[in-house]
Amino acid sequence: MIEQTAIQDLISDNHCFGCGPDNDHGLRIKSYWSGEDKTRCVFTPAAHHSAGPARYLNGGIIATVIDCHTVCTAIADGYLQAERDIGAGSTIWYATGKLAIRYLAPATIDKPVILEASIVERSSRKTVLHCDLSSSGRLCAEAQVIAVRVPEAW
Repeated sequence: MIEQTAIQDLISDNHCFGCGPDNDHGLRIKSYWSGEDKTRCVFTPAAHHSAGPARYLNGGIIATVIDCHTVCTAIADGYLQAERDIGAGSTIWYATGKLAIRYLAPATIDKPVILEASIVERSSRKTVLHCDLSSSGRLCAEAQVIAVRVPEAW
């Protein structure tokens, strides 16, 4: 098995609450390429990430990990399309243009959640992605995300 470095660990100056390795208080998710135009992330919730019922994961945390996983996928793809290693040369950033989530079932707090994202469409300005979030082998949420490339000065 070839060990990969997480996409987030290759993006410099990333202080994002959901995915930034430079944020000591954040979720610090880790995303990895899992196939052509596909990435995967396994996130283990903490007890304080609960919804009203303590046994379920908060919907805002679900939205955050989906958002961060897909936007980091778009960033990594931006570098790939520029034929550069992630983080090499001038910074490539994407931001959330649209996040549409369908919550299908509660995700349990005591088990890892699995996020699988795929790139549906790309252009020089935006990337459209689909993401599934599963818990205990059950699809709990699915999302469509539009990640918009932002200027380097951003």
